[in-house]
Amino acid sequence: QMRLVESGGGLVQPGGSLRLSCAPSGSIFGVVLWGWYRQAPGKEREMVATITNSGNTDYADSVKGRFSISRDNAKNTVYLQMNSLKPDDTAVYYCSARRVDIFTTNYWGQGTQVAVSS
Repeated sequence: QMRLVESGGGLVQPGGSLRLSCAPSGSIFGVVLWGWYRQAPGKEREMVATITNSGNTDYADSVKGRFSISRDNAKNTVYLQMNSLKPDDTAVYYCSARRVDIFTTNYWGQGTQVAVSS
């Protein structure tokens, strides 16, 4: 069983930056995709950014050019660098991991709050 622990959320002014971290515990064998999702109050959870084991990335249109997902293989940590933050970026951000073996299993962290406000 794998557990994902996020950190780095907080309150930031519009235009500011934050970096989220996601550190998995347990075996990451079979994980093929890492991602960040977010859920704002009253809205559905949405994909923010994903990265494959080979380093291919994908971003939501709303964050392209402002957010960057990366992975430090040595530390087994996934990051989300968020720049030029806007009030619309306010949400709970969740780290995810997709493991593929006999079955496909999606793991989720507990979430970290990001609030963008002046």
